[in-house]
Amino acid sequence: MAGKDIIQMTQEELKRLHIIHKALDKEITQLEAAGIIGLGLRQAQRIVAAVRAYGDKGVIHKSRGQPSNRALPDKIKNKALKLYREKYHDFGPTLGSEKLFEIDKIKLNDETLRLWLLEAGIPYKRRKKRPHRQWRERKHSFGEMVQMDGSHHDWFEGRGPACVLMGYIDDATGHPFARFYPYEGTFPAMDSFKRYILKYGLPASIYLDKHPTYKSTKKQTIEEELNNAEPMSHFARAAKELGVNVIYADSPQAK
Repeated sequence: MAGKDIIQMTQEELKRLHIIHKALDKEITQLEAAGIIGLGLRQAQRIVAAVRAYGDKGVIHKSRGQPSNRALPDKIKNKALKLYREKYHDFGPTLGSEKLFEIDKIKLNDETLRLWLLEAGIPYKRRKKRPHRQWRERKHSFGEMVQMDGSHHDWFEGRGPACVLMGYIDDATGHPFARFYPYEGTFPAMDSFKRYILKYGLPASIYLDKHPTYKSTKKQTIEEELNNAEPMSHFARAAKELGVNVIYADSPQAK
């Protein structure tokens, strides 16, 4: 209506106002209102009191439209941007803000500097995104693939000799199998795999890391080069002869 002030509110404030009016009309309690708008009871009570005293505008935060107490003066902003153009243009906002503080004694947050650079249209070095690694989908049936690894740990807490746990986990079901050995090597790998096979049967594939026991570090022989074949460890060769597909993980996280 003409002659009345227009109150500008955010969508969130409009929702709050609706709930506050319900509390004022006694349709709901102030405690219920606080729960609906996601605030503590005291905060909700303050808003109810403000709306009762000042009308609908009481729901608007008092700092709206006021300059932030933490806002940095334009003089510092202009100086920081000038120095960035002249001295730190090869740096990103994080390193740039560090250098501004270390050398020029201008303390500001890297995010603040980034926003200033965007506002001023000043290009800056951006961090390259790392390639996204997708999670490998687990197998659907028992025996499709078993993960195998040697775990080095003080298993007996100093009460026995150091040893390695040769562990197996079925990829589909998570069913474990394990046995202790003095070290991680060809004999423990073959012996533990034999025992696994005798108990659960041959898996279709086995998922391993690139430990020298499982993946050979030798250079190709002339014969292997001619046949376009990779050098194989004793364990990998044995698995191949049994018809088990050997798969190597590219990183520990992949397993």
